[in-house]
Amino acid sequence: MSSIRIVGPNLPNIPWEPRPDRALQGPMWRYSKNPIIPRDLIPTSNSIFNSAAVPFEGKFAGVFRCDNIRREMVLHAGKSDDGIAWNIAPSPIQWICDDQEVEPPGYAYDPRVCYLDGKYWVTWCNGFHGPTIGLGYTQDFETFHMVENALLPYNRNGVLFPRKVNGRYLLLSRPSDTGHTAFGDIYLSQSEDLIYWGRHRYVMGPREPWESTKIGAGPVPIETTEGWLLFHHGVLTSCNGYVYSFGAVLLDLEKPWIVRTRCRPYLINPRELYELAGDVPNVTFPCAALADAATGRITIYYGCADTVTGLAFCEIGELFEYMKANSA
Repeated sequence: MSSIRIVGPNLPNIPWEPRPDRALQGPMWRYSKNPIIPRDLIPTSNSIFNSAAVPFEGKFAGVFRCDNIRREMVLHAGKSDDGIAWNIAPSPIQWICDDQEVEPPGYAYDPRVCYLDGKYWVTWCNGFHGPTIGLGYTQDFETFHMVENALLPYNRNGVLFPRKVNGRYLLLSRPSDTGHTAFGDIYLSQSEDLIYWGRHRYVMGPREPWESTKIGAGPVPIETTEGWLLFHHGVLTSCNGYVYSFGAVLLDLEKPWIVRTRCRPYLINPRELYELAGDVPNVTFPCAALADAATGRITIYYGCADTVTGLAFCEIGELFEYMKANSA
């Protein structure tokens, strides 16, 4: 039995469904009622996917990628009593910024939300003369404040750590290009103030065939007694285009750019109809994770075929043992 434990709050009400009776290839299973968010939950949406949910005031709140019926990429706020049935605001987030030189998003997609220093910080891929990492915060999921972009173009998959490490804020990202990026490694940047970022460190690049084209950070890392648990997506270029799956690594607690354990097989890859068919076929893309320290349960929100949103589940002990048994 693994001794690993989640470090963090108890979240007894996170969405959860027990492991199914049928045999599984790995330690993770899908929610039987996926997808939980349809593509047209609000009147203007073409698709709702690659979104981030967090615990909020005993319930749940989040920031959602809602591509509209003009196919513009915009972010909406939402709230939920149970983390499954969501009420998403019909109008996009209107960012407030005191500095007039900070441009509002030209486009915005693939958000992550991280509770840090009493605020809910949002990172997203921001259109600023090319894709880069937008940064802002909210305290109530009603009013949102935008600060300086964290990094220069071109960059995607900006993910904050939920606390300082050695006195510094940490941000994962994946330098990219203006297009669909046929390459990509994960890097870590450090900051004293969430404005000026430096001390960049290489974390890891593609390795296994299922992630041989590029990789990127997924949900906010989960602190455990053995290290930072990071779910990440990986992309394979097949004869029919890109295939997005996701896996997991364990990063060092004090130097999170050092990989301690890296799971060689993927955990989830496209195989259900709602993952195989959609606006972009063959995509499973994790953007948020809820973790209950009391039980070790982890719930992951992931985008399906760039169209809808699904849930997947695992338990930290079983996941860690699987990772150790299948690492290099």
